[in-house]
Amino acid sequence: MAPMTGPSASDPRELVAFAEAAVDHVDDLFRRGLGAAPARFKGEGDFATEVDLVIEQQLRQTLSQLTGIPVLGEEYGGDLQETIWVVDPVDGTANYSAGNPCCGILVTLLHEAKPVVAVADFPLLNRRVVAAHGMPLRTSGGPSTGFGGGEEAQGFDEARGHVGCSSHLPTGLFNDLRETGLRPRMTGSVGLDNAFVAQGVFDGAVNFSPHPWDNAAGALMIKAAGGRVSDPEGNEWTANSKGFVGGTPQVHATILDAIARNPRGAR
Repeated sequence: MAPMTGPSASDPRELVAFAEAAVDHVDDLFRRGLGAAPARFKGEGDFATEVDLVIEQQLRQTLSQLTGIPVLGEEYGGDLQETIWVVDPVDGTANYSAGNPCCGILVTLLHEAKPVVAVADFPLLNRRVVAAHGMPLRTSGGPSTGFGGGEEAQGFDEARGHVGCSSHLPTGLFNDLRETGLRPRMTGSVGLDNAFVAQGVFDGAVNFSPHPWDNAAGALMIKAAGGRVSDPEGNEWTANSKGFVGGTPQVHATILDAIARNPRGAR
């Protein structure tokens, strides 16, 4: 990683504490707001609730005050800068609004378009995954084993073939993944898919989201757990990537091969 420079620069191992503090500050609001109705429609099948809006405002305020680093968020936007926080206040909003607990809060610090700090918190599942350059992956909740689960965790070569997939995945690619022997799963939350890979619940994940707040945390967490991540063409994932593939070496390669056989899926 290139050195972080400038007035806001600091060690990622120090900044991760501020990210967790910001998430802790909105945790109760997230829990109490489950089932919130749509409040802002952004496109077909895409909306935000009032809770999305309030949580992002609070995350922005806390992160800015604690670190002096600007924020880019799903609901209130912003511009990519050399060093910037990227937040998704409610990842899996459709789940959240329906009362489905498969949803969470994603906070990631990007430096030169690459993640250096990540907190993926799923309050309704009592799970959290935390990563930062220079420190081991830390997880709470879920199985005690799994790729990020410590010395007794299974290795990334012991895949069961479960792959998290976005509901927007093209049918041809979805069917191709099944034919390879993988087992596609849809949680309705890209952030949860990626966190599950880091925890060893899933063995891979794939989506074509162009939004950095969806995949930035997962890119760092999966690498910290010993996995591989890339864009759908196999290039290094950055904040400018149009999609994401992550998983065990074997599953990551299998997904990339399936995408190559279904080129329309990369659009």
